[in-house]
Amino acid sequence: MDQDHDVTEHETGHDEERRAEPDVRRLVVVSNRLPVVLSKHDRWQVEEGSGGLVTALAPVLRNRGGLWIGWPGTSEEDGLSEALADATEGIGYSLIPVHLTEQEVEKHYRGFSNEVVWPLFHDLQSRCNFDPSYWNAYVEANRKFARVIADNTGPDDFVWVHDYHLMLVASQLREMGVASKLGFFLHIPFPPLDIFVKLPWRFEILKALTEFDLLGFQTMRDRRNFVQCLRTFVGPAESCGRGQVCEIATEEKQIRIGAFPISIDYHAYEQEAGSHEVAESAWHIHENLPERQLILGIDRLDYTKGIPDRLEAFRHMLEQHEELRNRVTLVQVVVPSRRGIPGYEELKTHIERLVGEINGQFTSQTGWIPIHYIYRSLSRYELLGYYRTAEIALITPLKDGMNLVAKEYCASSTEENGVLILSEFAGAAAELQKWALLVNPYDIVGVSNVIYDALHMEPGERHRRMHRLRQTIKKHDIFWWVDSFLRASIAKSLDSFPVVEDYVPEAETVHHREESP
Repeated sequence: MDQDHDVTEHETGHDEERRAEPDVRRLVVVSNRLPVVLSKHDRWQVEEGSGGLVTALAPVLRNRGGLWIGWPGTSEEDGLSEALADATEGIGYSLIPVHLTEQEVEKHYRGFSNEVVWPLFHDLQSRCNFDPSYWNAYVEANRKFARVIADNTGPDDFVWVHDYHLMLVASQLREMGVASKLGFFLHIPFPPLDIFVKLPWRFEILKALTEFDLLGFQTMRDRRNFVQCLRTFVGPAESCGRGQVCEIATEEKQIRIGAFPISIDYHAYEQEAGSHEVAESAWHIHENLPERQLILGIDRLDYTKGIPDRLEAFRHMLEQHEELRNRVTLVQVVVPSRRGIPGYEELKTHIERLVGEINGQFTSQTGWIPIHYIYRSLSRYELLGYYRTAEIALITPLKDGMNLVAKEYCASSTEENGVLILSEFAGAAAELQKWALLVNPYDIVGVSNVIYDALHMEPGERHRRMHRLRQTIKKHDIFWWVDSFLRASIAKSLDSFPVVEDYVPEAETVHHREESP
């Protein structure tokens, strides 16, 4: 790919002299939500957000002078711009809100994104609600995002759009005449043909995705699924290249597609896990749960995470191995998620009922409780304390794009004495399969047996496996992920967007403005 991206005189209003200027770009991240949580009492309060995307990209964008465009999480606009401007001063990149109405949020986010795309792309089509009004709202919300992008970026910016909420943005930007380089990364799995075919708007989505210059997927499996769907519904598509990135030529255009497994800031997790505060948190956990091995499950509340199946596997192990009672405890953390979406409250009730049943079945007179259930978000120090303390991480999603918890656990296991039990249907399994213990999350007995094996694994074997896991994640960290994506899309690395010490954000951005080097 050419290092300099082609722009015409008509698009920029500048001549060849303008083209000869240094190729300076801002990195522009676009996602459904801004990386902050806003709340208002007397005045707006802004806190750092959570979730896989924020965990991955916030350290990368920090102090590089770029933009993050997204929905602020509220329909109220009074005083919001000032609050976001204040937040910008502390993070070193600008926050640009996309304002959505309550109805758009209801039908675009809760509706199409999370009642159609989310279950379908996770092979759970029986949970889909193909309401036509959801599609209309999805189109309109994507158009709003496209308009904000067009109004706040120039032709030299690289616009990186994220995830399934915004699959139409590139086609709408092209209709608006925006010729900037556009990349897209799908954080969730891309389904196989026999699943994708059930989507009524399959053709529109595939055509829209081909308007991006680079499409990124988590795994080679997802990339293969996309190519198969493209050939089936769009037409002949010739591909060349067998590596991480290949080019696909359709009758209308040529695009690049690649597999880019997302990761974490390994060094940040390793360093914080060794801090005094985390050591103190780990000590308190050990004090409260003495003389037993801890198994850690930590998930957002979602039916794709396989939490009920995991609890049944743990129950089965206790039934089959009485000698482990009083010697092992499962700490299951469930982080509240997607309130208001049908099925999630029922799932919470189901999980809590199972926890109650299992604890009632096995709790002993000595005070041992087999499952410690936590339904809330953990603080950073609490989270890292559990990562350091748990001898086993039990991560068994039914389907997952990647699962960063698996990588966070390994990076935080500084003593290298933990065991990672991982679903073979998590995207992370492609990278970590040689040293993790892989399981089929639907196989209750099989998972139970692997938990038993992990509890009895020799210290030397634990150390060998965890050391190799940590080395793999360290090599392919979040900065490697960003670099590989940027090099594939604009032939540049993250160093092309240097960190600016004492960065002071601009008051505003102007569409297609000139930037000085």
